[in-house]
Amino acid sequence: MESGKSSTYGIMQVEDRGTIFVEPGTEIYEGMIVGEHTRENDITVNITKVKAATNIRSANKDQTSVIKKPRIMTLEESLEYLNDDEYCEVTPESIRLRKKILDKNERERQAKKKKFAEA
Repeated sequence: MESGKSSTYGIMQVEDRGTIFVEPGTEIYEGMIVGEHTRENDITVNITKVKAATNIRSANKDQTSVIKKPRIMTLEESLEYLNDDEYCEVTPESIRLRKKILDKNERERQAKKKKFAEA
């Protein structure tokens, strides 16, 4: 959803929805695939979200953040995972999955056009 670095807090908010592919601190951009949803549909999430810092102490101590180990895929696994609307980017530092159309609103418009054309 947004560009920036993934945060532990952001990953914790979405990890119960499926499998995460990135670690905290990974540079993220809009349209990048950061995980697999437990259901068949794609969802847009923001894992760059950070916890709001306040100067008020709570009665409950903050719990230590523990997240599941991310699923890091090899090039072969990444290529097998791809759908028709996705690309695999290979750089010397990483292998990333992304949508062909990076902008969420544009992806939704294209999906509606495709659905309308089929009807």
